[in-house]
Amino acid sequence: MAGIGGINPQMFFMQFSKMVPFDNPNVLNLVRALYVTSNLIIAGIYLYVQQQINKKKDMTVIKYVEPPPMGSQEEPKSVTTTIHAYDLQQLRTLFRGQLMGIGMVSVMHLYFKFTNPLLVQSVIPLKGAFESNLVKIHVLGQAASGDMKRPWKAAGMFGMGGGEIKTDKKSIEEAERSGRGGAKEE
Repeated sequence: MAGIGGINPQMFFMQFSKMVPFDNPNVLNLVRALYVTSNLIIAGIYLYVQQQINKKKDMTVIKYVEPPPMGSQEEPKSVTTTIHAYDLQQLRTLFRGQLMGIGMVSVMHLYFKFTNPLLVQSVIPLKGAFESNLVKIHVLGQAASGDMKRPWKAAGMFGMGGGEIKTDKKSIEEAERSGRGGAKEE
């Protein structure tokens, strides 16, 4: 059973989508409806997460050192924020990513007439939504400890790390002393 969990779902759905008869208008409309429904479910999940974040309004202060953008010569900057503000920032990032995906699939489907991405992107983002730390904490009720402790490791483009977020006292003090410290997010 462990071998089944290791299968890359994206590859599975890409192969599966090749067998779907998209030339049948009924099938195509059904897949379009599945895509829209999937995105509405994700939006509903994210709106529920936002409601939970605002309901808890955890004003616990967290400090961390944010790495500079990849390829930048800037120094890492110290960030002081609350869990409430941090979670809302992370949620905005999730919403933005979802909207980018919708935009890309819309262009591929409406302009280039590709149909396979509709089916693939009906399932993969839904899986990704449930694997996000915010959903795990605010919907599934997992404790924010261990790997789930804020701040979370930043995932860069294409799964590459965007740099390590440091939370140790020495790194925070160094960043505050260098010129870029003290950025406070409210």
